Amino acid sequence: MVKQFDKQFIGGKWKQGKDSEHVNEDKNPYTQETILKIQGANTEDVDEAYQAAQRAQKEWMKQTPEERSAVISKAAKLIEEKQEEIIDWLIKEGGATQIKAGLEVNLAKGITEEAISFPMRMEGKILPTNVPGEESFVTHRPVGVIGIISPWNFPFHLTMRSLAPALAAGNGVVIKPASDSPVTGGLLPAKIFEEAGVPVGLVNVTVGSGSEIGDYFVGHSIPSFISFTGSTAVGKNIASHAMGGEKIKQVALELGGNSPFIVLDDADIDEAVQALIVSKFMHSGQICMAANRAIVVESIFDEFVDKVVERVNKLVSGDPVNKETVIGPIINQKQTDKIQEIIQRAQEANAKFLVEGSIDGQLVEPFVLVSEDASLEIFHEEIFGPVLPILKVKDTESAIKAANDTEYGLSSALFTKDLDKGRAIANEIESGMCHINGLTVDDQPNAPFGGEKNSGIGRFNGEWVLEEFTRTQWITTKSGKGQYPF
Repeated sequence: MVKQFDKQFIGGKWKQGKDSEHVNEDKNPYTQETILKIQGANTEDVDEAYQAAQRAQKEWMKQTPEERSAVISKAAKLIEEKQEEIIDWLIKEGGATQIKAGLEVNLAKGITEEAISFPMRMEGKILPTNVPGEESFVTHRPVGVIGIISPWNFPFHLTMRSLAPALAAGNGVVIKPASDSPVTGGLLPAKIFEEAGVPVGLVNVTVGSGSEIGDYFVGHSIPSFISFTGSTAVGKNIASHAMGGEKIKQVALELGGNSPFIVLDDADIDEAVQALIVSKFMHSGQICMAANRAIVVESIFDEFVDKVVERVNKLVSGDPVNKETVIGPIINQKQTDKIQEIIQRAQEANAKFLVEGSIDGQLVEPFVLVSEDASLEIFHEEIFGPVLPILKVKDTESAIKAANDTEYGLSSALFTKDLDKGRAIANEIESGMCHINGLTVDDQPNAPFGGEKNSGIGRFNGEWVLEEFTRTQWITTKSGKGQYPF
């Protein structure tokens, strides 16, 4: 199967890319071993992929809901059957730990199973009308062809999160996976749906450099919708190309985050500590909804921080193949350098470091720092690494203010034993998701996933992604003669 994955998947065929200047080198971020090389796709490949998806989609949308559901159901079963193989790829291609890889496969299977029901949930309405002899209908139809751009941090799940619902709703798809995860973010999902029996050409994958095909992929005349998960800066560029070309496209953008983890004075401290550790250090903090910063009221601050430090010092860092490993490698050297710069700036700003891990190649051990200065840069930027800043605040009001003092608004968590108070505070938090006494990294296939402010637009999962990936059409029929103003 490795041999097959060194190709593009276009029009139902595994073929070499036509970009003679760029070869995508897929590396293991822990061992630095080259797993495989893929000749890059160029704009001609993108054209071919979109044209294939467009042709196949016209026939796919005509299939019955039962037929489409059967294909999605087969894909879900294949994910379960291939679980160990997928986990192996997530570990060697993305540096995922055993814990994270298992979680990712379950998430992907969950949204795929949720999508099985989507073909039967594309319901319409009959509307009242004031026109005699007229009937008024509202229907939901596929948008057509969807371009999916997936990230490297949860590549398999975040591709499947768009791919399975898009197909279930009757659309065709072209995937552009991140260069660091071409297999788990594109070629492996495509292989699963190929085996599940999708029509030839309905699912396509173009692996190529952003400089060669990135803007072209988004601005192409065929897709009606672009689904993107990644950084805010890249998301803004995608939005401008999707809406600024000859054809205005719809977009769903799941972007950066700076998720606050608020701990109030009546919280269960031990429970909050455990939830924070998981929310921050799952996948070495390389998650958009990770607990980017903890905000703790002063009356419990010292006790809370002491327990956090004790727990963090017990985390195992190293080879992600080992089952006990929690902190694995950072995806690439560029990201590692960025994390080092963030740490250095915090040190220069006189933040107090209570845990200082070592940095060996792309393996960054945990760092924990505390401060009472809410203006520190580290409290306002997305870290995307195993660095935990903890802010001391005076009271609940100060905690809410600090939580909202960010350009982002993806996820959040709040710990208090008073659930009524918790729900009231949640209404004041400017984020798409707020979990009271829970993890910031929660993701469930039937619940809306998405953010506010610069964390993006649109929602994934459940009925919300079905709304995203379909278009609403109003149809009227009239019998008899009409009445006209002139």
